[in-house]
Amino acid sequence: MRIAMFGYQTWGHRTLRALLDSGHEVCLVVTHPKSDHVYEKVWDDSVADLAAEHGVPVVLANRPDAELVEILGESAPDLIVANNWRTWIPPEIFDLPRHGTLNVHDSLLPGYAGFSPIIWALINGEPEVGVTAHRMDATLDAGDILLQRSVPVGPTDTATDLFHATVALIAPIVTEALELIESGKAEWTPQDPSKASFFHKRALEDSRIDWSWPAEDLERLVRAQSDPYPNAFTYHRGRRLRIVSAGLSKGAYGGTPGRIFIKEGDGVVVVAGSEARRGRSRGLLVRRVRTEDGTELAATDYFRTMGGYLRGQPETAG
Repeated sequence: MRIAMFGYQTWGHRTLRALLDSGHEVCLVVTHPKSDHVYEKVWDDSVADLAAEHGVPVVLANRPDAELVEILGESAPDLIVANNWRTWIPPEIFDLPRHGTLNVHDSLLPGYAGFSPIIWALINGEPEVGVTAHRMDATLDAGDILLQRSVPVGPTDTATDLFHATVALIAPIVTEALELIESGKAEWTPQDPSKASFFHKRALEDSRIDWSWPAEDLERLVRAQSDPYPNAFTYHRGRRLRIVSAGLSKGAYGGTPGRIFIKEGDGVVVVAGSEARRGRSRGLLVRRVRTEDGTELAATDYFRTMGGYLRGQPETAG
């Protein structure tokens, strides 16, 4: 088959690599120009560079336009394969090939359509994450499903761990999907819209710690914002403080959310949760922090004395 590919960052790079290794002809690659968006600089293997290395024509575009439709028509692909294309693709493109467009999305659809699905799924305590290959239609990430593969989420897994686990699924799922489509054995399963969820693109604001969240949720937020992602952050004495590593306290601690309370084991407990005043909630055990100048410290070295508060805004008090 002649295949055109739409993709970006490492997800697109792995998809293109699988297409190049498949024995099919990659006739065109469409990718986005490099971006300064903080999340788009993470996992930024270049799709354009890989295509150029293999002599595949490349189009750089932020959004599809009439010129791109014309170029695709001249390329005459039998199938389009997309992964991590960041804007909506119109029907005059996704319906152009005789086999339509196969989209590869890093969630177990219909849940976590949209953006940053692994991060959101980890924050929400999902037991597994995965990759879905589905037919593209007019609604983003809502088309009929061809294949899904999943991996379990372990109790200490970070978003970085889950990225590596799911990105490793791309090549085998793309390879199997191509075989099914080419052989005419593809079976497409409609998504259940009642089980769908759709998430927005993450920004730095989404990493701000809200100490009214239960400590269990905050511990997952910290793992979901692991290096090289922008870390979860709070403010201490008016300065931003990033929480690099954290766990759950063994004891239950009562008081006001955000209070720097007590040393426990290898960390410092911060009171958390809207019900913390009742004294039956565990706190967030902060283990490692990173200051504004990039210095990383054990929490027990950074918090030399107990007391004061971690806040959501850069107030000077505390």
